[in-house]
Amino acid sequence: MDAEQLQKLVTREMPYGKYKGRLIADLPGNYLNWFAREGFPPGEIGRLLALMHEIDHNGLGELLAPLRRQAAAHGATAATSAARAGDPARRR
Repeated sequence: MDAEQLQKLVTREMPYGKYKGRLIADLPGNYLNWFAREGFPPGEIGRLLALMHEIDHNGLGELLAPLRRQAAAHGATAATSAARAGDPARRR
């Protein structure tokens, strides 16, 4: 586990399934438990789901709070910068 993987948990969205579009860090424990029982998918998404399962299972979700704040601040900064640059796709 490294800082980059932890950052991805609070910025990467679930690409498919019942919770498509939800941040991996916001997936419910029962969904993560299902993957743990049935098998995590291959590749990066599977590694991130397994990491989030470990964090959730051990009650360590609060460790992601500073990363969530950082991601939110960065997202607001990026949106502001894009709007100033005249990028209509990034305006909110």
